[in-house]
Amino acid sequence: MKTSIFILLFFSISVFVQAQSKIVNGTVSDEQGNVLPGVTVLVENGTRGTVTDHKGFYQIEVLPNDSYLIFSFIGYKTEKIKIGTKNNINVVLKTELVTLNEEVKLVECEDAVVISAPSLFGKKSSMARGIHVGGVMPPSDRNTENYSTIHENGFKSVLNNPLSTFSIDVDNASYSNVRRFLNQGDRPPVDAVRVEEMINYFSYNYPEPKGEHPFSVYTELSECPWNSSHQLLHIGLKGKSIDKTELPASNLVFLLDVSGSMDAYNKLPLVKKAFRLLVNELRPNDRIAIVVYAGAAGKVLDSTPGNKKGEILEAIERLQAGGSTAGGEGLKLAYKIAKENFIKGGNNRIILATDGDFNVGVSSTSEMERLVENERENGIFMTVLGFGTGNIKDDKMETIADKGNGNYAYIDNIHEARKVLINEFGGTLFTIAKDVKFQLEFNPQQVKSYRLVGYENRLLNDEDFNDDTKDAGEIGAGHTVTALYEIIPAGSDEGPVSVDPLKYQERKKSSAKVSDEILTIKLRYKQPDGNKSRLLEKVVSGNPLKFNNTSDDFRFSAAVASFGMLLRNSEFKGSSSVNNIVELAQNARGEDSEGYRSEFIKLVKSVEDLNFISDSD
Repeated sequence: MKTSIFILLFFSISVFVQAQSKIVNGTVSDEQGNVLPGVTVLVENGTRGTVTDHKGFYQIEVLPNDSYLIFSFIGYKTEKIKIGTKNNINVVLKTELVTLNEEVKLVECEDAVVISAPSLFGKKSSMARGIHVGGVMPPSDRNTENYSTIHENGFKSVLNNPLSTFSIDVDNASYSNVRRFLNQGDRPPVDAVRVEEMINYFSYNYPEPKGEHPFSVYTELSECPWNSSHQLLHIGLKGKSIDKTELPASNLVFLLDVSGSMDAYNKLPLVKKAFRLLVNELRPNDRIAIVVYAGAAGKVLDSTPGNKKGEILEAIERLQAGGSTAGGEGLKLAYKIAKENFIKGGNNRIILATDGDFNVGVSSTSEMERLVENERENGIFMTVLGFGTGNIKDDKMETIADKGNGNYAYIDNIHEARKVLINEFGGTLFTIAKDVKFQLEFNPQQVKSYRLVGYENRLLNDEDFNDDTKDAGEIGAGHTVTALYEIIPAGSDEGPVSVDPLKYQERKKSSAKVSDEILTIKLRYKQPDGNKSRLLEKVVSGNPLKFNNTSDDFRFSAAVASFGMLLRNSEFKGSSSVNNIVELAQNARGEDSEGYRSEFIKLVKSVEDLNFISDSD
């Protein structure tokens, strides 16, 4: 009898859940049958939306009260489609030209005419659209996204440069941003592809730390998959894992951009959903304050204990976008509130959610940098979450995070929000070591030259390693950090371009004793509340592993690095190709309980369909 009741109850719950929502999907194309990527799909009178991928496919959740889906794309007539009982809705959009019997406002621009026409863009639209003479201006022409320039690391001679010094980087914004471009059918800008962030998007199965240090150091050396005459050194750090119940109390300030640029379905509405997830993770001893900024900055919620989730969620739900962007004033107010509610020995952190489009008050990257550098000495850390498309200021957000003792992630969908704020809760929000620096010394008896893969904006001078006043990266609870070096072994005919003999001193020759030591890894780090660094050393020696005997982590990280170089059309990409990367990643997928590695493989395969990488790249 109990079994029957259980089955009936289970069936009733299943029917109830199904009645609450359903997934509608389909393909959007034009009248000639060509698929349309980048079409906006919105639930009428709601904040839920999506865009079609490079194959014109969309998928969206709808609720029982939802009646219509709105399909809109610049240069095409907006379609309003009734949902009804259908789960699959394919849509054909018709081109529409501006008619001349309505009020049309023209504003001359540098290489286009801005046109305001209700029939084309909707009466409620506040956005002007750029139209070239003879047609619609491509969306990319209006793109104002900014990325810091990256000059790839080259090979260094061990005789001339025996030391390689850099700061760790646990940011992973580049990967999810690259994924966003590829899903839209676009090749990402070269400077948006930061190879180390793509590698570090994925977690790796490194051993838990033992002993006095808060992280372990793991190494592997084998053949380089994109250049078989070279070797690849894999270095992994694993931060100490801490159970959520044992984490220190948090004093968090949500700093939310509610300016007009955030008025899009994948910006403020997604911010709200993301922060609802985080609020549900709070404990009674955690505290939350909310600061918003648009034309001016203001506090919308006093520091509130985590057991008053209703008050916090209500404050988030009331937020609406509008106005210009006083980002600098918002940062100042957030730091002020964080200091007023400081928890000694706790996690004091500002979580900034924005598209980075600061344009009022303290707005330049250098001013932002000085502001967060001054404030980080007070023990308040920074997490930056980027949202949206079209006007992402990646360079500013990366700077704020790096200089503010924090991390930077890009949220392109609710699944990414869950990954960053729930699955990686400890690593994102709880710092276990700060100012973590690497310094590798290569043995010229074993290594002729080397190249650090990525980390171009994290390089340090060799003398910075022992200088405790120099800022470096932070590592969070349970976080992994991975770095790869491409190595040319001693005795190879290859090497960097030769340097002319010195005029005023003799060039030093190697005086190293013959040894099987390949290199020595040194790390310096500080406790989260400390000012003096501690030193950790590890020697790498012995023969390289056969490639087939390497770990899944070694091979998968190599596949991600190879993909990043392919997207950048790097001069060091060697034999990298879509097929080689897919084969390498498939054989190194491992357990993949969250499915991130499988998603990567699908992403690489999609590049072949997009046809912007040729054999000549």
